[in-house]
Amino acid sequence: MTPQDIARSWIGTPYVHQASCRGAGADCLGLLRGVWRELYGAEPEAVAPYSPDWSEARHEERLWDAARRHLVELPVATVSPGNVILFRMREGSVAKHLGIVGQSEPCASFIHSFSGHGVVESPLSDPWRRRIVATFEFPNPGVD
Repeated sequence: MTPQDIARSWIGTPYVHQASCRGAGADCLGLLRGVWRELYGAEPEAVAPYSPDWSEARHEERLWDAARRHLVELPVATVSPGNVILFRMREGSVAKHLGIVGQSEPCASFIHSFSGHGVVESPLSDPWRRRIVATFEFPNPGVD
């Protein structure tokens, strides 16, 4: 299965902070962790507990740094199905929301878990596009 197909299988999962269990609960990182597990098995590193405002006090790009450790960074404007996109929700804040591109043009979409909504597939509209700060793809299994 492709990353976007796996992510779509999570649609309807309620939003639960720090969770990563299809059908029971997931936040945006939990969704990505679940897709990773289905693609590769075990997660690449343990995720320490985090608060909703994590990284903000020290202005650390912890999510971006973790993505760079485990995913393949692409040019930021790359929007292809299965790509992981990282968002900065407010200008000047740390990047701490992510999703997986469901489809590209002409009607681009992404799958993500959003507080108050759960896992959904949303249009990748201009307001969302303006928030993208990085784009990644999942690594090929067995390739370093």
